[in-house]
Amino acid sequence: MGEFEDRGPGRSPGYGKGRDWGNPTAPRQNETESHRMQLPPMPAGPPQGTMAGPAQTAAVAVLLIGPAGAGKTTVARYWADTRRVPTAHISLDDVREWVRSGFADPQSGWNDHSEAQYRLARRTCGFAARNFIANGISCILDDAVFPDRPVVGLGGWKRHVGPGLLPVVLLPGLDVVLERNAERSGNRRLSDEEVARIHGRMAGWYGSGLPIIDNSQLDVATTARLLDEAVARALTTW
Repeated sequence: MGEFEDRGPGRSPGYGKGRDWGNPTAPRQNETESHRMQLPPMPAGPPQGTMAGPAQTAAVAVLLIGPAGAGKTTVARYWADTRRVPTAHISLDDVREWVRSGFADPQSGWNDHSEAQYRLARRTCGFAARNFIANGISCILDDAVFPDRPVVGLGGWKRHVGPGLLPVVLLPGLDVVLERNAERSGNRRLSDEEVARIHGRMAGWYGSGLPIIDNSQLDVATTARLLDEAVARALTTW
């Protein structure tokens, strides 16, 4: 599911009322680490303050997972924009919408037609990611991948991108994703019922061993920094 629209001149994409996502210097709420990110046990990494080094310099492929309204696209774009090495952002929703006539709109229901277009878009994204990596350009992809469909979801992404794909889950609270979804327009705005259903299924990622970032009260810059840390930790296991 795609994320947020620009809010007009002079404003960066936002994440709901009262959350200054576009201002990296804004006061940060909920600074207790345990509330911000759930990480699986990892080997000892670099000294404190240098954790993000490998994430900032390595050529990697990252898959940012989360429900509609999680902020995947906004965070992915910011992360790609601010890395020290060439990095591309590949949005599954953008690729799906390359189909103009005959587009299978998910708002009309999930069926064989929408499933086929989703799989085609994912293969296209995977092909692009492999080409970027082969040419020394990192990439970050975003998609609402369900934990209860491993073959179609995360397993499918790893088949198309490669086994080195690094998945990270972005999972704010339900009230936050409902608020953000209400600010959308067009075919990327879902019903509250559908958003709640998707968010409930995403809770299955808890206990999966994947890094999980709760960005309910975090700005974009802070969330991107936590993403750097999650990627750096994952790289230590390679």
